[in-house]
Amino acid sequence: MMKHKDDFKREAVGIALSNGLSRRRVSSDLGVGLSTLCKWVSVFRPSDLVAALRADLARENERLRLENRVLKEERDILKNATQFFARANPSPLSP
Repeated sequence: MMKHKDDFKREAVGIALSNGLSRRRVSSDLGVGLSTLCKWVSVFRPSDLVAALRADLARENERLRLENRVLKEERDILKNATQFFARANPSPLSP
């Protein structure tokens, strides 16, 4: 008998509950018994999955906020440099 890790079980439950396929199909696709999948669904309730998804979303939001802040700082630096060089080196076409 093969022991599956909790991460695999949670993923299987997420698939079984979210993709619209029958549990029989999901169990067959994943190579686990239907009764095993049904047991996992009862053990790993959706509330556990929702909590995990929220934690993932919070981490992703924090990563994106950091990336956004860095990009804004880079934009501001380039904007200031452009203004500095525009004042320091007037265009030869301007009178």
